[in-house]
Amino acid sequence: MSSPTALIDIRALSLEELTAQLILLGERPFRAKQVYEWLWQKGARNFAQMTNLSLALRETLEEHYTILAVTEDKVQRSADGTIKNRFRLHDGHLIESVLIPVEADDRFTVCVSSQVGCSLSCTFCATGRMKRLRNLTAAEIYDQVYLVNEQCLETYGKPLTNIVYMGMGEPLLAFREVVGSIDRITSHTGLHMAPRRLTVSTAGIAKMIRKLADEDTKVNLAISLHAADDVKRNEIMPINESNNLEVLVDSLIYFYGKTKKRIGFEYITFQDFNDTLEDAEKLYQICKRVPSMVNIIEYNPIDDAPFRKSTEHRIDDFATYLRDRGVMVTVRRSRGKDIDAACGQLANKE
Repeated sequence: MSSPTALIDIRALSLEELTAQLILLGERPFRAKQVYEWLWQKGARNFAQMTNLSLALRETLEEHYTILAVTEDKVQRSADGTIKNRFRLHDGHLIESVLIPVEADDRFTVCVSSQVGCSLSCTFCATGRMKRLRNLTAAEIYDQVYLVNEQCLETYGKPLTNIVYMGMGEPLLAFREVVGSIDRITSHTGLHMAPRRLTVSTAGIAKMIRKLADEDTKVNLAISLHAADDVKRNEIMPINESNNLEVLVDSLIYFYGKTKKRIGFEYITFQDFNDTLEDAEKLYQICKRVPSMVNIIEYNPIDDAPFRKSTEHRIDDFATYLRDRGVMVTVRRSRGKDIDAACGQLANKE
C-alpha cells in the first residue's frame, strides 16, 4: 500500500505559483489572492480561519496543503519589560525571539532568529556554542514577527516599530529565507512595514553583504564587529579568518555605494581586551572609510566564557574618543539580562 502524498507547504509558494495550482484544482484565479492575504496579511494559522472562503474551498486546501505554523512554547518576562519567547517549530526544534520595549521613545523592537542554532562559534555568544541544525524558512521568520506583534499590542497597546535580525543564527547564511521574509514583511501583500524599520545583522560574510546590496531590499545593515584588528577579531570570531577586515570593509563600501545606507557597527566591549583608546582609534580608522555609526554594547556574561564586562568608565572613555572625532555613537545598555534575553544569551535555556 502506497503512503499518502505529502501535503505541500502552502507558504512556500509565491502568489503566482499558488494561482497556477488553484486553477488546476478548478478554482478561479482571484481565490489565490484571497488565500495569500489570509496567509501574509492576516497571519492565518489554519484554513478554518479563512472565513470568506467557501467551506468546499477550505476543505480542498486542507486536502492538498499544510501551514507549518510556529507555536508558542514558553514566555519569560523581565523586570525591565523585555519579553523572551521560545517558539516550537513544526519539526520540534526550538528558537527564541525577544520583544524589547523602549516606551519612552515609543519604540518596540523584535529581535528574530534566522537559524536553529549557529555555525559561527563566536566565543562570547551562547548561541554560537549550539550546533546549527537548519535554517528557518521565510514563513518561520515571518511568524516570529506576527506573533510578537500581537504580543506587543496586547501588552503595550502599540504595534512593533522595528525588526532586527539579531537573534539565533547568522542571517546571511540563511540568505534566501531571510530575503524571502523581508519581502513578506515589507510587501503591500504582506505586513507592509517600511524597510527602513528592518535591520539585518551579520558577523561579516563579505560576498553575502554584496549580494544583499544587489537585492535592493532597502533594509539597514549592522555588522557584529567587536574588534577592529584582525588578530583580536580572529581570536573571538573565527569567521574573520576567511573574511578579514580589509575584505569586510571593501564589501561595506560596496553596500553603501549601492544603497546609500549608513553601516551600523555593533561593538561589545570586553574588559582589557578591546576597550582601550588604542582599540577606539583602530575602530575610528574603519569608520573613516565608510559612512557608519557605532553601537557600543555592554557584555552579557555567559557560562564559562573567558571575558569580563568593561567598566562604565572604560565604556564612556571609549565612546567619548569616537564622538570627539565625529563618529555617531550610541551606548546600548542591555535589556532582559535577568531572563537570558540580552545580546549573545539566546540558547534555549530552561
